[in-house]
Amino acid sequence: MTEADYIVVGAGSGGCAVSYRLAEAGHSVLVVEAGGSDFGPFIQMPGALSYPMNMRRYDWGFQSEPEPHLGGRVLATPRGRVIGGSSSINGMVYVRGHARDFDHWAESGAQGWGYADVLPYFQRMEDWHGGESSEWRGQGGPLHVSRGKRDNPLFDAFIEAGRQAGYPVTPDYNGAQQEGFGAMEATIWQGNRWSAARAYLRPALATGRATLLRGEVAEVTFDAANRATGVRLTDGRTLTARAEVVLAASSINTPKILMLSGIGPAAHLAEHGVSLRAERAGVGQNLQDHLELYLQYAAHQPITLYKYWNLFGKAWVGAQWLFLRAGPGASNQFEACAFIRSKAGIDYPDIQYHFLPIAVRYDGQAVAEGHGFQTHVGPMRSKSRGWVKLRSPHAQDAPRIQFNYMSHADDWNEFRSCIRLTREIMGQAAFAPHVKHEIQPGAEVQSDAALDDFIRAHVESAYHPCGTAKMGRRDDPMAVVDPEGKVIGVEGLRVADSSIFPRITNGNLNAPSIMAGEKIADHILGRRLPGANLQPWMHPNWQVAQR
Repeated sequence: MTEADYIVVGAGSGGCAVSYRLAEAGHSVLVVEAGGSDFGPFIQMPGALSYPMNMRRYDWGFQSEPEPHLGGRVLATPRGRVIGGSSSINGMVYVRGHARDFDHWAESGAQGWGYADVLPYFQRMEDWHGGESSEWRGQGGPLHVSRGKRDNPLFDAFIEAGRQAGYPVTPDYNGAQQEGFGAMEATIWQGNRWSAARAYLRPALATGRATLLRGEVAEVTFDAANRATGVRLTDGRTLTARAEVVLAASSINTPKILMLSGIGPAAHLAEHGVSLRAERAGVGQNLQDHLELYLQYAAHQPITLYKYWNLFGKAWVGAQWLFLRAGPGASNQFEACAFIRSKAGIDYPDIQYHFLPIAVRYDGQAVAEGHGFQTHVGPMRSKSRGWVKLRSPHAQDAPRIQFNYMSHADDWNEFRSCIRLTREIMGQAAFAPHVKHEIQPGAEVQSDAALDDFIRAHVESAYHPCGTAKMGRRDDPMAVVDPEGKVIGVEGLRVADSSIFPRITNGNLNAPSIMAGEKIADHILGRRLPGANLQPWMHPNWQVAQR
């Protein structure tokens, strides 16, 4: 099949959602994905989450340029190269974002993307298993959202320590109140990863109107009137779209494809001999991400996951999951979290915590201390901005990626606050039976200069790149797409992934990326869900009392 009503480039979070909704509405869809099958335990077992993002079979293998404010460190930028995209290799954490994030989008030019506008799409996509029915949550949607059992006492200790430190406890950070400590949610169902491939792509293919085609897109093709007609693949094949082309190839590959298609900053395209089709200075700019630190503590009691960190233990975990879909392997182990404000006067939470009952790195290496646990902590709204640029005019070459991490002075102040507030939380009575000592940074690391040295050497990406084809008003010279996802300057071409985010949202990006695909699909189909009727006192912007 080489022709369809719509071509969707990328079978990731946004692309799968778009494809399903278009096929559901009766249209033929060609879904073009460079990666292969998601079959196998490394992807499907939640507890194996550290494996797929470190396997070239499933990951594009992108890396940043040497980061000048991190001593020249090169940081990994995993992006899924597999059906389901990054939803098949991520940590499965489900965070919608704060209401103020989306209101900011609307205020900055993405009209129709305020919280009242996007809430119905979050509700439509969810099948929530977090408790009693809630007016804030959705049920019966394609995406299962669940909570872990929290049977390790460390999870409750973390939440109680937050309460003892003076922070609120929230029953549902995706509901009426993000701020506070509480149970974390995940795209896990019946012990399996519930990726966008499971939720959307397979149902789309089951309609008979969507077709999955493996291939890497070299460029979007256009007619003489500057209307997208399809795509050309790196192997020379050409696919035709009778209606539109939708790019959902990630915040790294989408700007690359736009630039190779002649849409982007004129001077940069000229450097690589790419003919200009539409000058959009914002293509590849506005790159944002979340950084985080792993603050690790040695445990008094042998109750952490370290007891499984040996050949026999891993085999036992794998067997329980394989035969019963149960045990530690059935959870991503991120079962408690928090969203707090770094200081009084902040409009809404600007720090996120993930709690993990083992001291371990994302590459799967446990620390030498043995039993331990850690918090992943980082600021949510860095003012630093980076870019994605072409490395060459050849589609097979990975783009250049520069995040400019920690380039704004506020980043350093915010990370110091993250460390000091974490120490205060871990010093509460709830952790007295559990904390043996601080592994890293270590109790001796106290001064601003010492903290900065630790941050510079140890800060890691949370793998949330976004913003490289930002959505805004058509008269905004840095906007790449309008509020309907249409690429400005051409016809018949849209973007439906995290590239369009004007500003990064609070928390992990899988949920808002899927929501973007859901909403862009409705724009394509000329329909929209009615906005939520939120009274001021119901709105999550309502301020929780300052600490």
